[in-house]
This record gives sequence, C-alpha cells and structure tokens, in this order.
Amino acid sequence: MDPRPAPLTSSDLGRSPLALLVDRDVDTRNMYAEYLRLSVCDIDEADDGREALAMAIAHHPDVIITETRLPGINGFDLCRLLREDESTRGIPIVFVTGDAFATDVKRAETAGADSVLVKPCLPERLANEIRRLLHDSRHLREQARAVRDKISDQMSRSEGVLNHSRATFRRTLLNRAHNRRDTLDPPAAPPALTCPACDHPLTYVRSHIGGVNEHHAEQWDYYDCGAGCGTFQYRQRTRKLRRIADRPVD
Repeated sequence: MDPRPAPLTSSDLGRSPLALLVDRDVDTRNMYAEYLRLSVCDIDEADDGREALAMAIAHHPDVIITETRLPGINGFDLCRLLREDESTRGIPIVFVTGDAFATDVKRAETAGADSVLVKPCLPERLANEIRRLLHDSRHLREQARAVRDKISDQMSRSEGVLNHSRATFRRTLLNRAHNRRDTLDPPAAPPALTCPACDHPLTYVRSHIGGVNEHHAEQWDYYDCGAGCGTFQYRQRTRKLRRIADRPVD
C-alpha cells in the first residue's frame, strides 16, 4: 500500500492549504510536518503559544493544529484568543493532546476547538481530520457566499420598490397639496437665462407650481445647461437662480 496520503488540496483557494502546527516537542512537530507536507499541505511551525498567536494573526492559516500544553500561552488560552479575534475567528482548530481526561476534552471544546484528537495519534488520522475540516470550511464559505448574494438581491429589489413608492408618494402630494403640479405651460413665462458657470444659454425643461396655499402660489422653473454644468432652478418670486444638480436630470 502507498503510505502517502491523498492531497489536502482546497480548490477554491487556488493554492495548497496552509497549516500552523504548534507543539513544544520538536520530534512530534517533525513527524506531523513531514507527513502533512507529503499531503501537499504547506506548514508553519511554532513551539510556544505566543509565537503561534502572532503567526496565526499574521499569516491567517487555513487550519491550526496545537497541543494543549504549551509554554507562554497554553493551548486552551491560545484557542480562546483566536476565537475572540475577528481575523482568526473562523479558522478551524484541531487539538492533538496527551491530556485524555474527559474534563480536558470538554475544556478544549469550550475554548473553541473544532476537533480534539488524543495522543498517540497517527499522522494519517490527523491528515484525515484536516481534510474533513477543510471541506467543511469550504462548504460554509460557499453557504455564506450564497446568503450574501441572496441578501444583496433582496436589497436591490427592496430599493427598487422603495424608490417606486417614493415617486408615487411625491406624485400624490403634487396632485393633492394646493394644486401642486409640474407643467410646461406655467402662469408666468420662464425667462431666458444663461449659465452662471459658463455663460452658455440655459435650456428650459419644465416648471413646478406650488406654494403654501392658493393665495401664495409659487413657481419654480427648471433649466439644463447644454455645456454640462448641471440642472438649475429659478424661483419666480425671488428671481434667484441656483444649481440643484451637477448633471442634467432626465
């Protein structure tokens, strides 16, 4: 039988997965690292918890394998800190530990471990567990992507409905409030005006008739600048011209 394991490739990454291997015992690290490298899985190594925490935050590995007993920061605290940091919260974490008591396993799970393997643990078993976690992680990313796409589509549809409702509401107000309306035949003739920015003649577009009541009617005339300076509003009562949009409004 071929002793080499099946590749731990992750097709959606476009590269070999990166595993961070944390163990104070150099022989244990070398054993697992050699086997996992044969699995086309790149390896970062650390021998204490502080170094592992810094490497995880800096390199964002695809999976972390750690012992519970580590100098500096123990494996339980390392796992807890990684789960508290937003940038490392979603990284799968495997404990490979000699602490076989049920309380230790429970403590690892409470700290946030995705899997707990008890030593002696064959490298092949570890590789299979990493393979499973990478598959699950990819599946969760695909699910999250689908949810984001669905939410984005729903938000686009909602925005369209909202814009339509706003336009309908505005038209209703124009029709009901003191005979407010848009017209091309206003009571007062729109004056011939030039653009205050470029002196180009402004093109009359429409007028809006409104006011607070029938005794205080108002007329606003709207113009576009053919040179592209924007849309302008002229208020008949005050004879003031102001730009209301940087570009002509359809």
